Amino acid sequence: MSNQPSSHLRLTAVDTATAVRIELDGDLDYDNGDVLLDAVTDKLAAQPGLRDLTLGCAGLGAIDSTGLATLLMIRRRTDAAGVLLHLEDRTAPLDRLLTLTDTLDHLTASPAGAVRETSGPGEPRADTEEAIPARPTGPDGSA
Repeated sequence: MSNQPSSHLRLTAVDTATAVRIELDGDLDYDNGDVLLDAVTDKLAAQPGLRDLTLGCAGLGAIDSTGLATLLMIRRRTDAAGVLLHLEDRTAPLDRLLTLTDTLDHLTASPAGAVRETSGPGEPRADTEEAIPARPTGPDGSA
């Protein structure tokens, strides 16, 4: 028997020189919100030339108020860094939550005054993919 909840969140990041895409697979909730926030914060700090951060939400399960707060904090941090946030492949439950809480436009619209630069066809790409480990969930730090 495992102490790990079935609602774990697995993140997979794909980086280029100016963009990061993080695929979410699992629940974004009280137990996992800080995992995503920490991953995004690390990416913003590690890549000063970042222009776009995309969260791929197709694999997103349940989302609670902590998950919503996490998305709002991510929006604050991307705005402060001058990075455009994209929520792609949103699930129906996520759209419903964002609509009910009147945060859909805030989380999906470009920030005021954002200027969109397009990359040229010759821009170098440094694609990398990494799995971001989840925090242990057992009471003593073990699963």
